Amino acid sequence: MLESSVIPAPRALETVERLRSNIERTIRGKTEAVDRTIICLMAGGHILIEDLPGLGKTTLAYCLARSIDCSFSRIQFTSDMLPSDIIGVSIYDEKSREFEFKRGPIFANIVLADEINRTTPKTQSSLLEVMGRGKLSVDGQTYTVPPPFMVIATQNPVDYEGTFPLPESQMDRFLMRMEMGYPDYENELDILKNGHLHYDHLEATPVVSRKEVMELQSYVRQVYIEDTIAEYMVRLVTATREESAFRSGVSPRGTLSLKVAAQACALSQGRAFVLPEDVKAVLHPVLAHRLALRKSMSDPLEERRSVEGLLTQIEARVAEPA
Repeated sequence: MLESSVIPAPRALETVERLRSNIERTIRGKTEAVDRTIICLMAGGHILIEDLPGLGKTTLAYCLARSIDCSFSRIQFTSDMLPSDIIGVSIYDEKSREFEFKRGPIFANIVLADEINRTTPKTQSSLLEVMGRGKLSVDGQTYTVPPPFMVIATQNPVDYEGTFPLPESQMDRFLMRMEMGYPDYENELDILKNGHLHYDHLEATPVVSRKEVMELQSYVRQVYIEDTIAEYMVRLVTATREESAFRSGVSPRGTLSLKVAAQACALSQGRAFVLPEDVKAVLHPVLAHRLALRKSMSDPLEERRSVEGLLTQIEARVAEPA
């Protein structure tokens, strides 16, 4: 691993603070949600924001996208959507007598997949390859999406009418899952006085360049992880596999996701090395959606709370590095 001294941590912190400040001009009182979204961007991952309608999921995604000088597209998922509506389609050109590939909205730096669980599993699965590799195959040809590439997906709770729960393979493609939650009294009063009903009316201008985002992502992989911190992460993951209440534990992909998220968390705080608190800060959003109870509950919300509770017990049980 590269030495931490090569990372310009103060410059990275200045970039992060500039991005955070711009987003929080609109998203008030949700510092944790904003920070997690930025960490996910820095880590080069995708994020799933799940909560009730009207709590600002789409607005947060829009503000992040508009704060970066990158291409942006929004896909409104519906039950009749086809994979070609996302990926694109090959159209026969009579002049050249060849098929020409017309790229779909997935070919953007920041893609807002709005209400992703409103569409069918077949269409949901069309995102698997591009989210995992940054590439997709159509008619025997491979196309690469432009870096940086991030999918910000939103969804309503899975027990809502007309929703299709994401399969485990799709959930595993998201680096993080989080909730927005209700605003507190003061912030909701501020929203009432100054807020707009539609996010299209928001004034958001780019404050971070595409080059700066790419630099942040390259720095993240260089953030130093001491051996005892690495062992701590593995012990946490191993504990999920030993917990009898879980159907299965976190996979090695989940371990790697925890690592890169902790590195991004450290860099977002202006440090070029990971501390135990960085691991704990990203533990739940990175691991909880990769776990399921052996005895499934009828209420998905209650099941999630049980998973979160068990993960909290594991966190308390596994000793931190001395």
